[in-house]
Amino acid sequence: MAPYFFRTLILSGALLGPIGLAGQTPSPPEGKPTPPGRVVSNYKLSPARAEKAVDYSRARYRLHFAAAAWAALLLVALVRLRVGPKLRDLAERVSSRRFVQALVFVPILLGLIGLLTLPVDAARHRLSLAYDQSVQGWGSWLVDWAKAGAVGLAIALPVVWMLYGILRRSPRRWWLWFWLAMLPVIVFVVFLAPLVVDPLFFRFGPLEARAPELVREIETVTARAGLEIPRNKMYVMEASAKLRSVNAYVTGLGASKRVVVWDTTLAKMTPPQTLFVFGHEMGHYVLGHVPRTILFVAALLFVLLFLANRVGRRIFRGGVEPLGIRGLSDWASLPLLLLFLSVGGELSLPVVNAYSRANEHAADAYALEVIHGVVPEPSRAAAEAFQVLGEINLSDPRPGAFVRFWLYSHPPVADRIAFARSYDPWGRGEPTRFVPPAPVVAP
Repeated sequence: MAPYFFRTLILSGALLGPIGLAGQTPSPPEGKPTPPGRVVSNYKLSPARAEKAVDYSRARYRLHFAAAAWAALLLVALVRLRVGPKLRDLAERVSSRRFVQALVFVPILLGLIGLLTLPVDAARHRLSLAYDQSVQGWGSWLVDWAKAGAVGLAIALPVVWMLYGILRRSPRRWWLWFWLAMLPVIVFVVFLAPLVVDPLFFRFGPLEARAPELVREIETVTARAGLEIPRNKMYVMEASAKLRSVNAYVTGLGASKRVVVWDTTLAKMTPPQTLFVFGHEMGHYVLGHVPRTILFVAALLFVLLFLANRVGRRIFRGGVEPLGIRGLSDWASLPLLLLFLSVGGELSLPVVNAYSRANEHAADAYALEVIHGVVPEPSRAAAEAFQVLGEINLSDPRPGAFVRFWLYSHPPVADRIAFARSYDPWGRGEPTRFVPPAPVVAP
C-alpha cells in the first residue's frame, strides 16, 4: 500500500518483510483444494482454473511494471515542475530551523506522492477483488492504506532529516556516512515491525490456543532438528478477516523473532501439510535468513547510495542549479533522489529475487529433511502442500522465463513440487544438507 518508490527508499527492495512460503500476491480458492488422498506428481489445474490463474498472473505482472513506470514518470514530473524548490521555499519561510523545515517539507511531499500513487494502489486492490482473492471492503482497505502511509512517514521523517544533515556536513562522503547511519535503523525496523507495525493490520494470537495438537506435533519436529522454538514464539494470524489465501512466515529479530501461521492455512491444509509449511518457516529461522537478508539489503543500499552520489556529483558539477535545485544537500533534491532509488530498486529486482529464491529453495530442502522420520511420506506432504498453495493462490502454472527472472521471489510452484518429489538423499545414500537422517515413521 505504501508507494512503490518509498519502499525502495527505506529498504532498497522488499526484502525486510516476512520471509514467507507463497511468494506471490495471494489469490483465493475457487472450489475445494486438492483432496488429501490425491497423489500429487506435478502442478496441475483444471482448464478453467488454469486459464483464470494465467489471466490473474498476467494482470499482476502488467500492473507491477505499470506501477514502476508511473512512479518514475511521476517523480520526473515533480522535478520538471519544480515542486521540490517550491516546497523548500515554503519550508524556509516557515522557519530557519532545519528540523522544522523537515516537518513541513517531508510530509507535504510524501503526502502528495502518496495521493498521486493512490490510483495504482487501488488498482491492486480492485484486481484482488475482481479475482475474489480479498474479502476486505474498500473502507477497511482505505484505512489500512492510511495506516501504511502514516507508518512510512514516521520512518521517513527522521531518516530524511538525518540524510540532509549528513549531506550538508559531508558533501563528498555523505553516502558512506548515511549508509553507516542506516544500518542500525534497518535493524531497528526489522526488530520493531512484528511488535508494532504488523498488529496495526492483522490480529495475532498464540498458536497454542488455536491449535494445541498442532503445537505438540510442531514440538516433535523442532526436537527432530535439535532446536527449541518456545511456544510463545509461535503465532497464528487472523488472515481470514481480509484474505482467502494461505501462507506462513518468519519475521523479526532477536527477542521479536517469531514464526507466524495464517489461520487460513490451519483451515485448508492437513496436519502433515501444515507441518511441512512450519518446517519451511523453521528453515528460515534456523538458517539465519533474517540476519542474512539484513546484510544483503545493507549491501544493496551501499551500492545504490554510492551510485546516487556519483550521479548527483555529475548533475550538480560546477555549481549548476538545474530546475531550481541548489545542490544535492538542498531539500528540493529529494524527488531527484527518490527517482534514482526508485529506478535503481526496480533494476535491482532480478538480483534481489535471485537471492530470495535461493533462500526459499534452501528452506524447502530443510523442511523436507526436518519432517523426514516424523511425518509419513514427507515428499508427498510437501507436494500436496504446494498443490494446495497453488490452487488457492492461483499461482501461474507456466510463468515465462523473463517473469521468473525479474519478478519471482520464490521458485514457481511447479518447480517446487518437482523438487519435493525428487529430493531423496536417504534413498540414494547421499548426505543430507541440513538435518541428520532419522528413522522413517511407518505409515
